[in-house]
Amino acid sequence: MTTENHSSPSPAASVELTIPGFRPPGESPQREEASPPARLPRVARLMALAVKYQEMVARGEMRDYADIARLGWVTRARITQIMNLLLLSPRIQEALLDLTPSVLCGVSERHLRDIARHPIWADQLKAVAKQFPDFMRPEPPARRRIHASVA
Repeated sequence: MTTENHSSPSPAASVELTIPGFRPPGESPQREEASPPARLPRVARLMALAVKYQEMVARGEMRDYADIARLGWVTRARITQIMNLLLLSPRIQEALLDLTPSVLCGVSERHLRDIARHPIWADQLKAVAKQFPDFMRPEPPARRRIHASVA
């Protein structure tokens, strides 16, 4: 028994399948234009954690640092070390959060803990400038406040 197909031939359907990491033989590898973002240094991530934890305690999401320690499965002493980064001068904290990873690569949490022990922010800035000369940006010039009166 034979069947005959009297209809006109249908155009061939094509399916294109892309498999990551596979390329047909003879095809040159494509280079990706964008590289993945650089990983933030540990000290910058710890500074961000300290800010986040402080906000959580202030909002009442966590009762105290001991709650954070229990939740994170770390010791209360470790949470204290992280939270002590908030004792750094606001300029140092800002620099930690804003600088590029290449500038922060030599800055360690251990060194910053020693600097945070100085209660005077000017002394902290001097210590950072001495230990990490490329770390701090020059302070922006003071802004003049202009008082205008409306007549």
